[in-house]
Order: sequence, then structure tokens, then C-alpha cells
Amino acid sequence: MLNTAFTLLGTAVTWLEVIAFVLALANIACNVYEVHWGWPLSIVASVLYAWLFFESKLYGETGVNLFFALSSVWGWWQWVRGIRGSTGEALQIAQLDRRGVLLCLAGFGVLWLIFALLLRNVTDSDVPWADGFVTAGSVIGTVLLGRKYMENWPVWVVVNTASVALFAYKGLTLTVVLYVLFLVLAVWGWVGWNSRMRAQAAAPLVL
Repeated sequence: MLNTAFTLLGTAVTWLEVIAFVLALANIACNVYEVHWGWPLSIVASVLYAWLFFESKLYGETGVNLFFALSSVWGWWQWVRGIRGSTGEALQIAQLDRRGVLLCLAGFGVLWLIFALLLRNVTDSDVPWADGFVTAGSVIGTVLLGRKYMENWPVWVVVNTASVALFAYKGLTLTVVLYVLFLVLAVWGWVGWNSRMRAQAAAPLVL
């Protein structure tokens, strides 16, 4: 898996990165269209990326991908069986209220500080603050996605933009390409979910 599959822009790309790339792209496409099969794809892709990032000494990204693998089980359940509130209705796209947005921003900031300090003091990471930022945002984005909150997409736009710079610095060329595609898909998902949410709101009640 760690053997070179091909060379891209002068950088060796392993089979591990190729397989993780394909599965991760399929996962995000499923998320955009609200297809719950994206979650099992996420489990496999996340385990493979955890391996890849560990080899690259991106320990925050290693940890967050292990978190992705575990949380994808929860996300899969939420999309198939989850309900919102006390009404018992199936989970649909929704927006956070102002309090929810503030809590997410505060959580992002606290997690960033915690992860960055852990990476700086416990590992030999040479990019603890950048890695911690991406890790914190990924945790917040995953929780919001699992509960089908619209705000997961702007979080992923920020996270994917930061990830492109981080992985370029680390020489993970194919993963840079993947995260550029993730960035485009995040914008696409944001627009698509917004349209779908408006359509749900406009749909007549069935008595």
C-alpha cells in the first residue's frame, strides 16, 4: 500500500493515497446528495487516511480521521434512524439558531487550542497550530453533518481551504487535489442543501 503508484508534479503518490482519494471523493458526493451510503465509505476512507497521515507525521489529522471512522457509524445511524426534537419526525436539513452558531464557534476555538497544545507538547508535529485548526474544524463539521445542519458546509469550506495549504506544505500532492475537489463539493453541497431546505419548507402539509 505504501509503494508508489505514480508520480504527480514530481511527488510520489502511494497506492494508499490513491485508494483513500477515490473512496473519500465518493463519500463527499454521497453527502451532497443526502445518500446515507456515504457514511460506510467514510469509515474505510478515514481509516486509510489515518494511516497515510500517521506516516506523514500529521498526528492531528491521524486522530481526526480515526474520529471520522468512529463518528461515521453515528452519522450513518442519524441519517437512517435519527429524529429532530420531540416531534419524532425523520431528520431533515435544518439551520442552527443564533445560540447554536455561537456554541459552534466557541467549540471550534476551544478545540483548536486544545488540539494545538497537545500536538505541540506530546508529538513531534512541525505544524501543531495548522494541524490543530483543521482537526478542530473537522470535528465540528462532522457533528453538524451528522445532524444535517446546513452550517456544516461553510465549516467544511474553511477546513478544506486550510487543508489545501497544509497538505501542500507536507508534499501530499494527490491529497491537495482531493481537498481542492472537497472545497468545490462543499460549496456545491451548501447551495444544494439550501435549495432542498427551501423546497422542504414550501412543501404542502399532507393531512
